[in-house]
Amino acid sequence: MTTLLATSARATPYQHSADFKLLEPQLEALVTEIADSALCVEAMRNAFEGSLEEAASVLRSVPVHEGRLLERGIDLLAACNPDLVVLSENIRLPLTPTAMQLVEHNEAHLYRGLTLDADTGGRKSYTPDHVIINRQTGIAHMVDVKRSLTSYEASRITELKNRMLASALVVPDHVYKGHHRLSVKEVRVVILNAHGGRTDIKGGIWPLSHLDHLLEVTGAGEALLALRKMFRERVDANWRAARGPVAEKVTRGSSSGIVLQEQAGEGTDADDPAEHLTDAGEGDAILDNGRPPVIVGFAQVPAAGSH
Repeated sequence: MTTLLATSARATPYQHSADFKLLEPQLEALVTEIADSALCVEAMRNAFEGSLEEAASVLRSVPVHEGRLLERGIDLLAACNPDLVVLSENIRLPLTPTAMQLVEHNEAHLYRGLTLDADTGGRKSYTPDHVIINRQTGIAHMVDVKRSLTSYEASRITELKNRMLASALVVPDHVYKGHHRLSVKEVRVVILNAHGGRTDIKGGIWPLSHLDHLLEVTGAGEALLALRKMFRERVDANWRAARGPVAEKVTRGSSSGIVLQEQAGEGTDADDPAEHLTDAGEGDAILDNGRPPVIVGFAQVPAAGSH
């Protein structure tokens, strides 16, 4: 199945492309910036020479840094398409009970044309990793990057999707007011699963190989996969260089749970402090500003030749 998905991503050529040879120096610089700071040889060696908890802390931090690497990599690759506007800093979208009820208790076609006021809502919010807007088509992709969904139960994934769809209802107003009146005609939500073993293309869970379709950049998915491989090789090289007698003990004691698990440090919405705030219960305002209705739904893989 993974092979078929990767083939599908490559089979759709776009006007813009990611030239890996040209991008490689920037990708390597990004790996160096992230891997050679908190995960450098000296930091690892100091942790191994310290307490067991210090060593375990370094190992647990690897997935966190990898998640940041992937987010920064998407920003870098999006620059290959000059039509894109990428928002990735402090995107706090209000998430109210009304919006959640609309999504949870109605068929998608009943709320697809609604736009809620971004200034109306409680203190609870949802923060996506990216909002990627194509200025030519007016399509915005709201992206949540997960290193792995292995530990996610089906109900938790459904809850995440509902939060994304509910907050997507305010994206057009948020972008219009806060980003030079940029117009959004359609908002599509997608979870990028870096592990790739759990995907649902029609249901909005995509592997990294499908990044091409989000950015409309041929080869973007392969470049992001290559970036992750470079990062893992660098961290592994730093690990080997830092290993000493103490590190060997940590390695042999991995059965106690110190070894990095696939779900350890995995990014979740609990990372956003706003998710822990109580909702003040203000009512949502449905906008009627004369602009065309906005379509909200899951990301879509384009049919061959549709672009």
